[in-house]
Amino acid sequence: MKTKLLFSFSLIAAAIFTFTSCKKNSMPVCGGNNSTMTTIKTFATGLNDPRGLKFGPDGKLYVAEAGIGGTNFVTSCTQVVPPVGPYAGSDTGSRISVINSNGERRTYVNHLPSSITQPDAGSGIQGMADVQFIGNTMYAMMAGAGCSHAVPDIPNSIIKINPDRTWTMVANCSEFLMTHPVANPDPNDFEPDGTPYSMTSVNGNLYITQPNQQEVDKIDPSTGRISRVVDISILHNGSTGGWIGPTSMVYHGDNLYFGTLTPFPIVPGAANVYKLSADGSYSVYASGFSAILGIAFDNHNRLYVLECIGVDSGTPGLSDIVRMDENGNREIIASGLDFPTAMTFGPDGKLYISVWGIGPPGNGQILQIGFKCEEVQGDAKQ
Repeated sequence: MKTKLLFSFSLIAAAIFTFTSCKKNSMPVCGGNNSTMTTIKTFATGLNDPRGLKFGPDGKLYVAEAGIGGTNFVTSCTQVVPPVGPYAGSDTGSRISVINSNGERRTYVNHLPSSITQPDAGSGIQGMADVQFIGNTMYAMMAGAGCSHAVPDIPNSIIKINPDRTWTMVANCSEFLMTHPVANPDPNDFEPDGTPYSMTSVNGNLYITQPNQQEVDKIDPSTGRISRVVDISILHNGSTGGWIGPTSMVYHGDNLYFGTLTPFPIVPGAANVYKLSADGSYSVYASGFSAILGIAFDNHNRLYVLECIGVDSGTPGLSDIVRMDENGNREIIASGLDFPTAMTFGPDGKLYISVWGIGPPGNGQILQIGFKCEEVQGDAKQ
């Protein structure tokens, strides 16, 4: 169960975080030893399955939350097949939070759609998936809406957040998927309304990943027009076991980069980071990862990969962050992460990670990772 299983564990264990510093091929720091020194702390708590996160032009951190799910069922349209479906949905179970520099959370936009899978699939929650800024305007992406998620009156959409914190639909992603099907979906693991994961912006346009149906799409927010950048299912046939599922995506240099999952159960080392050109061609940029949930670049052209080895086991503490330099040298800069779902650089040069993004609502956290003895900044284009 691909992207649906990814968010399908109802966890009751207490959060336990451990951090280890791993010595590999790294630039010399702090007197010449060959390890990167980092600090880590819990930055914010009390989130409902936090997903994508971005810093706004005001310097505050905005977090999309999957929410609390719902209780409504729908029989008027095609539903997701068991054991994942049918979903139970709500028009109002999700939200977007804003967190200040002291780690204090407050609700920024409330009453957004959320849905939950069947208990046999772990009661996994989908809701708001990501946020992105173009100038001072915030856009947000829904993953838990649409009729197949038991939210028939609100499709999975890209929305614009208005100054008064109401929202306006910009693009109907559900409709686009249904009228522009990919070449090779998997009929046994198919989400009619999609499962959008990540969103970034380039030159005033928005780009999103759709893991379940394996595509990257472009949205013009001025018109709402959606166009397909690439149909990954053409080369990675979902119906014959070739599904890879694009997840986190960023813009770096003159290209988009996206990470992937792998068919479940996860095969360690089988996930890749791909470079995607404007013409829709893509190629492997870095390989050998496991279930990539976040990527980022810093101002030294180093790639950061948030990966999870055991997301399909229901066991916390099996995720890490790997940093790779331009020569391909890698080091683990953080490990023992509990069910992370996204990662971004802050204006302070620190990494911020959504953890406990899969589990009981209210347990979600944002972690902050700082770097000692070296200057690190995120790529400003991201």
